[in-house]
Amino acid sequence: MLKHRGFPGRLPGTDFQFTIRRANMKEGPTPLIERKRFPDRRPADRRADLGFMAALWNHFGEEPFERGNLDAGRLSWLFGREVVAVDEPFNPKDYEALLRIDVAVARVSFPTVFDDSEEFDWEEEDE
Repeated sequence: MLKHRGFPGRLPGTDFQFTIRRANMKEGPTPLIERKRFPDRRPADRRADLGFMAALWNHFGEEPFERGNLDAGRLSWLFGREVVAVDEPFNPKDYEALLRIDVAVARVSFPTVFDDSEEFDWEEEDE
């Protein structure tokens, strides 16, 4: 499992996890699924989605990236819309699966991530 060095481990000041520490050797990787985001989600959950998308954009940009140690639960909230599979056929239980940001969809869903605002200043995080 690839560990994305420099990627924030969680949303600053919260317990919303962005990465996992080690691979699940007993049961294998948690599968990525497409989770529906309902309009009545809690503001904290929305902020976690925004922070995770900002971290993905700052770390990977438009380039394909390996799933690696990115948290499957957090990825699943974006998977199938803002984050899409590169590989066909896609294996949702593979740590080496390639993903990419669908920039057009992500710009609509999270416009503040792409407007060059400094809402999430990951450079000053101590990880």
